[in-house]
Amino acid sequence: MSSENHPDGYLRYARTAIPDRDPAARVADDGEIYAPEWSEQQLREQATRCMDCGVPTCSAGCPIGNLIPDWNDLVSRADWQRALERLHATNNFPELTGYACPAPCEDACTLAYNDAPVTIKNLERAIVDRGWDEGWIVPQPPSARSGFRVALVGSGPAGLAAAQQLNRAGHRVTVYERDDAPGGLVRYGLPEFKFAKWRLDRRIRQLQAEGIVFRSGMELGRDLSLEDLRREHHAVGLTIGAQHPRDVPIPGRELAGVLFAMPYLTRANRVAAGQAVPGEPDAAGRSVVVLGGGDTGADCVATALRQGAERVIQIGINDKPPAHRPADNPWPLPLKVYKQSYAQKEGGEEVFSINSVAFVDESGDGRVDTLRAERVRWIRDDAGRRVDREVLEPDVRMPADLVLIAAGFARPETDTLDAPELAIATDGTIHTDACMATSIPGVFAGGDAAMGHSLLVWAIGEGRDLARHMDIHLTGHSALPASLRTRNRPLRADGWAPLGAAG
Repeated sequence: MSSENHPDGYLRYARTAIPDRDPAARVADDGEIYAPEWSEQQLREQATRCMDCGVPTCSAGCPIGNLIPDWNDLVSRADWQRALERLHATNNFPELTGYACPAPCEDACTLAYNDAPVTIKNLERAIVDRGWDEGWIVPQPPSARSGFRVALVGSGPAGLAAAQQLNRAGHRVTVYERDDAPGGLVRYGLPEFKFAKWRLDRRIRQLQAEGIVFRSGMELGRDLSLEDLRREHHAVGLTIGAQHPRDVPIPGRELAGVLFAMPYLTRANRVAAGQAVPGEPDAAGRSVVVLGGGDTGADCVATALRQGAERVIQIGINDKPPAHRPADNPWPLPLKVYKQSYAQKEGGEEVFSINSVAFVDESGDGRVDTLRAERVRWIRDDAGRRVDREVLEPDVRMPADLVLIAAGFARPETDTLDAPELAIATDGTIHTDACMATSIPGVFAGGDAAMGHSLLVWAIGEGRDLARHMDIHLTGHSALPASLRTRNRPLRADGWAPLGAAG
């Protein structure tokens, strides 16, 4: 079977995605929610639905410009190893995107204009899983070393991608991570049932075998200084993420039981890993309210359900999205329609257009037990921003003896870096120039720390671009590939010069 032999595959086969496990069964364990892979024949049939468009809008919709039609065609011809090579050409860690990316590429698929898109995310996942099963993914250490030493601070997707690229360019790379193990939010933010950590661990082992050194439990500003790193390395990259959470500063915020989402998810991940973690008890037997309608909120819902919560309500401050693509959301832009999350399928509840007013302690024990809110209709300006509200129901009360705030992230946590000379942009991110350089010579920044909180696929692309710019800074040139879809930066900034010979 070949897409060349079957150019009408999209007419022959309907979109049929690899299903998830039954919600009633999976909510009882921490196993991944995904069903076992399909047969090769089914995967190849889905790959033939790709039309190999003259203008591949799927690749344009992918933040890292994945060569999607290439590997779809190779899967249709059962050439799995070459499909893996094309996948790795733009993406260091396709299992992350294959399992945990919201797949904007599928919204941009040409078929999505008036049909169901190709199952791009499923095929990506199948390719990388096949690569591991067949033993095709192996360490690729550099053939020679450059003599340059590079430090990266932060080991999330951006830091890991930058580390692998810089190491393959021949530089000696050390990654510093404040947690007890590398991975960033992939390790302690994504629930185990959404992305099993053994998948992350085998990538870490691959990077270590390639020569990358990881130093965990090392926090910048506490255990080491930026000046120390600059003195010991020829270049430093800051990939510290953007984990400063947005708060909900309403009366009662100080009550026990009102928590940010990420510490809650981190604790749950540590418990799932077999660690003994003191602190706030889990959601067992509680009425849980999650403030935030996004993916992090859904992860909180699913985690609370697995912990035995009595009831879980996820609140979205905005209106419920429409069932069909609205006129102001044309193809191939990311689709803004209602999609029931995996967590809601497991038994969570969700409400929209709810504005939280106060956390209330009805019993007087210092712990929240009620959320007071109002149901509203938002009034927006021409840019779509909320500017006022019409209150439709003024006194909505919900039982809530555990509230999880999942309202997103505002900026990187730069307050503790002890680097006053590091310029910060007006939005709180680390200020960088077109070559990802910060205000400190030899120090660069990328990923969420420099662009604000975004998708992990953006972080991978940012890490790849960061590595290329740091490589150019060190050597004056780079053979590392440029990312196709990260910020449009020139390769050099005026007045820049390479360091010269390595010391």
